[in-house]
Amino acid sequence: MEKIYTSLGLMSGTSMDGVDASIIRSNGEDKYETVFDQYFKYEEEIYRELVDIRNKINSSEDLEVNSIILSELERKITLFHATMCKKIISDHSSNIDLIGFHGQTIFHNANEKISKQLGDANLLSSLLKKKVIYNFRENDLINGGQGAPLAPIFHQLLANQNQINLPACILNIGGIANITIISSRNFNDLKSYDIGPGNCLLDEWIRKNSKERFDKNGELAKAGKTDKIILSQVIDKFDSINNNSNLSFDIKDFDLNFVRGLSLEDGLSTLTDFTAFLIYQSIITSINLEKAKELNVLICGGGRKNLFLVNSIREKLPSNVNLCLIDDYKIDGDFIESQAFAYLAIRSFLKKTISFPKTTNVKKSCSGGVLIKNY
Repeated sequence: MEKIYTSLGLMSGTSMDGVDASIIRSNGEDKYETVFDQYFKYEEEIYRELVDIRNKINSSEDLEVNSIILSELERKITLFHATMCKKIISDHSSNIDLIGFHGQTIFHNANEKISKQLGDANLLSSLLKKKVIYNFRENDLINGGQGAPLAPIFHQLLANQNQINLPACILNIGGIANITIISSRNFNDLKSYDIGPGNCLLDEWIRKNSKERFDKNGELAKAGKTDKIILSQVIDKFDSINNNSNLSFDIKDFDLNFVRGLSLEDGLSTLTDFTAFLIYQSIITSINLEKAKELNVLICGGGRKNLFLVNSIREKLPSNVNLCLIDDYKIDGDFIESQAFAYLAIRSFLKKTISFPKTTNVKKSCSGGVLIKNY
C-alpha cells in the first residue's frame, strides 16, 4: 500500500517578517492534500536584528566576520520556529512525519557555491522530537546548480492536480521574482529561473524613506510618476550584466542607487515599472521558447497583492497571455513556498530528485536536503 506522509513545511522569505507554515499530505510524487496554512509574524526584535545583519552581509567573508552575531540570531530564530511548531502540532491531531525547515536566507551566491540559511536543524529536531529535513540547496550547488529555484517541481504538481491548462507559467513574486514554465505533465520538461527583483527593491525603498514596511496595494507607487530616462538606463544596464547567465539571485545583487534623489512616490513608481518590465520580458521570452499560441500565467507570492505592480505587468502583455492570480484556482497564493518545502521534505526523505538541469542548471537531476533525527 502506498505510503502517504504528513509533512510540515516552514518558509521564511526575503521580507524577513515572519514564517509561513503549511501541513500537507503527499506520497512525494503525484498526490498532495493541503491540511493547514498559517503565517506567524516574527517578534520585532528578531525582525530588526535580521534587517541589521543582512545589511552587513555583502560577501562570504562577512559571514565569518559576523559569525558570533549570526550564531546567536540563529538560535533565536530556531526557538521561534520550535515554539510555533509546538503550537501547530498541539492544535492539530495530525501526526507529523517530517518537518521541512528552510530557515532564513541571509546570503546566496551561486558562483561561490554558498547559500546560507539561519536555522539549527539539530536543535529543532531535539526540541520537537521530529525528523527535520534542512539544507535543501547545498547538494544542487555542489553538483553545478545555482541552488534555486527549488519550488518548480511543486509548481508542476499544482498544475497537474488542479488541471491547469498547459502551457502555463507559475510566476512567484516574492523578494525575488521567479518563473516556472510548465509545458507538459512531465517533471523533466520543467524550466525555471529567477527573473530579478520582485518585492525587494520596493520594500527596501519604502523602509528607507518612510515608517512603513511595504507599499500596500501599490497605492504610493500609483501616486508617483516614473522617471522614464532612469528606467530606460537601468533596464539597459540589467540586460547587459544579466545576459541570461544568472538563474538565481540574491537581493544583494540589486541596489537602489539609480532612484536616489527621487521622491518616495516617484521612486516607487520607477522601481515598480522596472520590476514589471523585467517580469513582462521574462514572460514574453517564455512564450517564444514554448511557441505557445496562448499562455496561462498564474501569480503567487506576496507581490500579487501589489495591484499597481500586477496591472503594470498586465498592461504590457499581449492579448494571448492570460495573467491571473493562482487564488482563482482555489489555491492560496500566500503558502505555495511553505507547501513546496513540505513536499520537498518528503521527496528528500525518499531520496527523490528535487532539482533539474532546466530549473537550477544542475549537471543532472539530483535530490537534496539533509535529514536530522536528534532525539
